Amino acid sequence: MSNKHRCASYSGTSLAADCCDRGRPGSELSAELSAITMTTEISTSINIKEPRWDQGTFMGRAKHFFTVTDPRNILLTNEQLENAHKVISDYRQGVMSPGLTEDELWKAKYIFDSAFHPDTGEKMILIGRMSAQVPMNMTITGCMMTFYKTTPAVVLWQWINQSFNAIVNYTNRSGDAPLSVNQLGTAYVSATTGAVATALGLNALTKHISPLVGRLVPFAAVAAANCINIPLMRQRELKHGIPITDENDNRLGESTTAAKQAISQVVVSRILMASPGMAIPPFLMNTLEKKAFLKKFPWMSAPIQVVLVGFCLVFATPLCCALFPQKSSMSVSRLEPELQEKIRVSHPGVERVYFNKGL
Repeated sequence: MSNKHRCASYSGTSLAADCCDRGRPGSELSAELSAITMTTEISTSINIKEPRWDQGTFMGRAKHFFTVTDPRNILLTNEQLENAHKVISDYRQGVMSPGLTEDELWKAKYIFDSAFHPDTGEKMILIGRMSAQVPMNMTITGCMMTFYKTTPAVVLWQWINQSFNAIVNYTNRSGDAPLSVNQLGTAYVSATTGAVATALGLNALTKHISPLVGRLVPFAAVAAANCINIPLMRQRELKHGIPITDENDNRLGESTTAAKQAISQVVVSRILMASPGMAIPPFLMNTLEKKAFLKKFPWMSAPIQVVLVGFCLVFATPLCCALFPQKSSMSVSRLEPELQEKIRVSHPGVERVYFNKGL
């Protein structure tokens, strides 16, 4: 068949004219048409159980958490959340919405991840989601660092902060076994009391030293409180363990050793997450309050401090969440002896176990 006849068979397409102009054979054009068709089809083998980016690298985890902690996610409607839930649930069962693209699938996955718990599948409380971290923390932290000089103000803002932290810690816990109401109440009261007592004690120690050091008291109190609040709100994990799996997500049991590693990593990342927003603004505010502007408009201190903290948190929140993989792992040899034995008997080839460390 002549090239002219080959081109005629693709009449009505822009590629037909292109073929005639360039003199490409029909088989070559057919391959090109197939390639274009393939690019519009979504693969059925995308692993949406895992993040889009390599979680074995810090950069991959950072990209993942910049998406998960995006504050814009809290503006999503219930309809958008339910639609993302349906897209992901359908895809996992091999059903795809007509016209669904890979980018749309990943967008749905990150909307899904931002609102639904990875272990229980339940929709998380709005202010407990990681996407609410920046707006909530910038407001609470900014006020804590502005109103730190009087005892009532310290008590009020530390109580608000630890109440918020308790919600976040419970919402982002690891595992699928809930705390009872009594356990939750005891943990909340203990964590909040410990945090407020720490803040008041540190405040009393700094009354006769530099004002700049006094500005850092809220950070010291928050760091100490995180060491109290997180373990208490996740005490069930420390007592009964968290689910561990093999690399194929087959559940192998519950481990308290894994829970200790998970909670330790979360404590470290939370303290470091708070560091820039609570350590940098005090130096800037100490300078700004000596300037004529804030002397004339002292009420502007709180808004300025909130904005400064917010700017720091936009970057600190995802970067510190990325310090450790959310799907953490450890060697079987580090688990409790009885659990090691159980795994060696039931799954002799498994050398490493995996678990959700929580956030």
